[in-house]
Amino acid sequence: MKLAVTFSDGEVFQHFGQTREFKIYEINGGKIVSSAVKDTGGRGHGDIVNFLKEESIDALICGGLGNGAKNLIEANGIKLCSGITGSADKAAEDFAAGRLSGCSEANCKEHEDGHNCSCGCH
Repeated sequence: MKLAVTFSDGEVFQHFGQTREFKIYEINGGKIVSSAVKDTGGRGHGDIVNFLKEESIDALICGGLGNGAKNLIEANGIKLCSGITGSADKAAEDFAAGRLSGCSEANCKEHEDGHNCSCGCH
């Protein structure tokens, strides 16, 4: 399984549509077997979903995202875990072990600096 986590300075990046990097994890048997940071190449919003498809991503961990992104992600068969904060590696480890309880809801309704993208599901 391939898991992508929105990534910035070791943390889960909080605005999906502005994600510049993903940390991509290979998971086997409930454990992370490899990981690599990949640049999105300056893609934005909907085109990031194409990046995830090109990377054959099965699941995504992110902070905030809107309904359009949520719908595109789910339409492409990618499992979504949104509203996650903190260490990207810890979130990926928890996901791999089945311990991550996030949500799959759009939680970003504002698109300006300083807004809160938290659904409170974790």
